[in-house]
Amino acid sequence: QVQVVESGGGLVQPGGSLRLSCTVSGNIFTIFLMAWYRQAPGKQRELVAEITRIGSPNYADSVKGRFTISRDSAERTVYLQMNDLKPEDTAVYYCKVNVQMSGTYWGQGTQVTVSS
Repeated sequence: QVQVVESGGGLVQPGGSLRLSCTVSGNIFTIFLMAWYRQAPGKQRELVAEITRIGSPNYADSVKGRFTISRDSAERTVYLQMNDLKPEDTAVYYCKVNVQMSGTYWGQGTQVTVSS
C-alpha cells in the first residue's frame, strides 16, 4: 500500500511565499514521476509542475519563474517552492506520484489561500 501525504499549505498575502511538501511511503519500487496539481473552486484540476526520475521539471505557463519543483535524494519527498504568490494561485494543491509496477496515487490535498 502506498501513502501520499501533503503539507505546507496555508494563508499568505499576495507576493508572499510558501513551500509545499509531499512524502510518499509504503511498498514502493521506483517512483518515476512526481507532480503537483491544483484545483480552484469551480475549475478543473490542472497540472502545476512535475518532475521525472532524471530530474527534468515541467511547469504550467502560469507559474513559470515563480514556482520551483524539487525532489529529495531518496526520491520519496517532492517539494513545491512557491514565490510571488497571487490571488489566482488560491486552490487545493494535490500531489500525484506514478509508481513503477504499481500505479498512480494522489494525496488528500492541502489548501493554499492567497489573500490580503
